[in-house]
Amino acid sequence: MANSLRSNPMAQYNSSSLERIPSKSESTVIVVGAGPSGLATAACLTQDSIPYILLEREDCFASLWKKKSYDRLHLHLPKQYCELPLMKFPSTCPKYVPRKDFLEYLDNYVNHFHINPLYQRRVVGASFNQDSKNWHVRVENTADGGRQEEYFARFLVVATGETSDPFCPPIEGLGSFQEKVIHSTQYKSGKEYQGKNVLVVGAGNSGWEIALDLANHGAKTSIVVRSPVHILSRGTVSIGLFLLKYLPLNMADLLMVLLSKITYGEISKYGLTRPHDGPFYLKVAFGKYPIIDVGTFQKIKFGEIQDGRSYAFDAIILATGFTRSAHHWLQGGEHLLNEDGLAKQSFPNHWKGKHGLYGVGLARRGLYGAASDAQNIANEIKFHN
Repeated sequence: MANSLRSNPMAQYNSSSLERIPSKSESTVIVVGAGPSGLATAACLTQDSIPYILLEREDCFASLWKKKSYDRLHLHLPKQYCELPLMKFPSTCPKYVPRKDFLEYLDNYVNHFHINPLYQRRVVGASFNQDSKNWHVRVENTADGGRQEEYFARFLVVATGETSDPFCPPIEGLGSFQEKVIHSTQYKSGKEYQGKNVLVVGAGNSGWEIALDLANHGAKTSIVVRSPVHILSRGTVSIGLFLLKYLPLNMADLLMVLLSKITYGEISKYGLTRPHDGPFYLKVAFGKYPIIDVGTFQKIKFGEIQDGRSYAFDAIILATGFTRSAHHWLQGGEHLLNEDGLAKQSFPNHWKGKHGLYGVGLARRGLYGAASDAQNIANEIKFHN
């Protein structure tokens, strides 16, 4: 394996270095974003001895996992679907990897592949120069008073992720609410909410699990579920992923819904409804994840978590998801990204744009999809480089 200090001419620099980064730098590849998608891309490029520069706007890699995720978080899928390229989870890791173990895995991954991002680099613009056939990326170094830096490369990889920027929707009357209001990225544990009335807005997997954590810590928890949802157990999801290897998607969906009805019964009596389309179809077509239940439904069933539309609350937690921002600073990316900053092309061509532009982890296919994207991109760059 090539040492990344040789394969990556910028790897020896970071924002804490006493040595000043030049205002203009060149490499073969620029990767924007040092979350799991960017780290996976960096590892694959290192494996193929392809020089790269990895830019990250925060002051650490995987900032969402390190700073903006709750304590009880576990990966929702079995660990074999969550591994990054070229490194498996240790055999001692449980089947559903907890946050602490996943962070340790990422630390080991970064060390093993000698990945050294340039931190606190906020990309403000990127465009392709038809004459030089290079990508020109303009950056603000926020660790150096916003000093302008420029980077040039033959290839550009957008690895900013599906969960780039917390989304807080406009909610009528929220501005007059005098108590605590936070996004789920600011939530850590239910300990501080013991005995308080807390409303969770949003019933994706984060909202579902945060509601459970609050209830387990003695909070009087309510949750707002606006849209129809598929509720699946971990075991059901594992069966479904196995069936997809052998059955058409629609047949796997029929079995998933049947198993959900057997496990959870008629959910309408608890204010919940199931979508007309199946869980895997919704995931593939619209990126809508089913809820993977780890105990929340039982709390709802026995009234420990209630419908929260008409109570007085001490705190509100907005588990309302994320938006993306890469499509705002990227010029010439219309073939790669849609208006929401996600992959525009359908699988399996979703990762490839034009003029050496690529996207990794932007197709709502989770860590498994990001790992596959990173490998495809590195292979393509190696072929054309």
